[in-house]
Amino acid sequence: MNSSPSRRTALQAVGATAVAGYVAGFAGTAQAAAAPNATESEPAGDRVIAHPPLPSVPTNNAFTVRVRPLGGTWQTLAVHLVRLALIDPVTGGNQAQSSSMAAFDFSGTVEVEVTYNRGGGENIRVRPFSYGITPAVLDGTARFTLNRPRNLVVQVDDRIFDCLHLLANPIEQDPPAEGDHRVMYFGPGLHTHPDRTLRVPSGTTVHLAAGAVLTSTVVFEGVENARLTGRGVIYNTPGGAVFVRDCENVTIDGVTILNPRYENVRVAESRNLTIRSLRAFSHQGWGDGIQLYCSENVTVDDCFLRTSDDSIALYTHRWDFYGDTRDITVRNSTLWADVAHPINIGVHGNPDPDAPEVLENLRYENIDILDHREPQVLYQGAIAFMVGDGNLVRNVRFDDIRVEDFRQGQLVHLRITNNPKWNTAPGRGIEDVYFRNLSYTGANADLSLIAGLDADHVIKDVTFENLLVNGRVIADSTGKPNWYLASDGVPMFVNEHVRNLRFLTTAEAAGQ
Repeated sequence: MNSSPSRRTALQAVGATAVAGYVAGFAGTAQAAAAPNATESEPAGDRVIAHPPLPSVPTNNAFTVRVRPLGGTWQTLAVHLVRLALIDPVTGGNQAQSSSMAAFDFSGTVEVEVTYNRGGGENIRVRPFSYGITPAVLDGTARFTLNRPRNLVVQVDDRIFDCLHLLANPIEQDPPAEGDHRVMYFGPGLHTHPDRTLRVPSGTTVHLAAGAVLTSTVVFEGVENARLTGRGVIYNTPGGAVFVRDCENVTIDGVTILNPRYENVRVAESRNLTIRSLRAFSHQGWGDGIQLYCSENVTVDDCFLRTSDDSIALYTHRWDFYGDTRDITVRNSTLWADVAHPINIGVHGNPDPDAPEVLENLRYENIDILDHREPQVLYQGAIAFMVGDGNLVRNVRFDDIRVEDFRQGQLVHLRITNNPKWNTAPGRGIEDVYFRNLSYTGANADLSLIAGLDADHVIKDVTFENLLVNGRVIADSTGKPNWYLASDGVPMFVNEHVRNLRFLTTAEAAGQ
């Protein structure tokens, strides 16, 4: 970036201030060998590996992004176009919006410089806010430091779409080698298949190196001990990007998905899966992030999902998928739903009363929800249980969920439903749901909802511990006139088919 001496001196000064503020607050990142075909800079022990440009993926000149090891040499990153969804609530049309994405790998401590090239840019924020990153800003350029991997949104003047998604990865540890007979290796460049499908055998790793662009759907079906890894991109697939069915011990780790026609990842009738460090962006209809059907023992960890339908959706039966969904953990992730819900549970199931299905033992931990926009009242909820088709949802726990201000929707929506658009029978119930340290900061949330269907289809044993709404603790015992309901402080409507709903302080919960 060209800058005048005075401006450069000022940026160096504010950059030094940022370094002092952030280095003390973060844990270091272990060093590792650099991947081939990447540009590396390495003073002292801090390292940066810039990813090669992505062939056939358009660039976006809205931002200039530079990264360097602390006090080292700047490297300019490739910034690519990301397409996102904006639904017109009057016409239903999807006005695809342009956004930006850049990625790099690093260890140690690095400085990041982001310049907005379209004017303005005096108000630049780095999200999630829970990371506590306050950039130093001068003339549309922001600087900050990192010394741990992060998936960030750099937002200029509160623009929802014309923002930068910055994917700051750890350096890969022992990446698969090209030439290994157990590895399908895709190096930098454009890769496709005649039928746009890549089928993965058992015992095989598909590795997308940084700079690799694969335009085929990756299919794991009836296999075990298989992996999809790397820093490359799955791009513009004609259907979903990744499909996993009837599998065991499958891992998805590190890849980015851009612009699939449908969902980013669909998992069905599978066991013992790990989805780690997935970054996914969609803009077309039914562009869910991760759909899980009839699966068990699945961990979703350290993912960033900005999606044109539910970011993470858990179901049982649909189409020819059958079985319960249980032992699911979602943690350390960031969710942004431009359409529908960041978290959705229980819509689809088996309406056959002789073969009911269950969703149970669900855990959500350390989650940042950045946005939720859904004009349809029946489909709102940053956290939504819309339980139909004979499903019973039980033993669900949320810990440390931070919801930033969203555009339109509800904070919480728990409902037993028989929606004729999706269901042929009501859900059986929702029970034993515990929210601990759920917080919302903002002004746009509509009335939250907890509603059973009737006396035979109830919601019971729901607890909120240390629910914070704009910094205020919502509790049955405090912070309100004694004739008010605690739910009024959310605000939240609770109907007569809800049993044993509690709002507790942390101290009250500890004493039980």
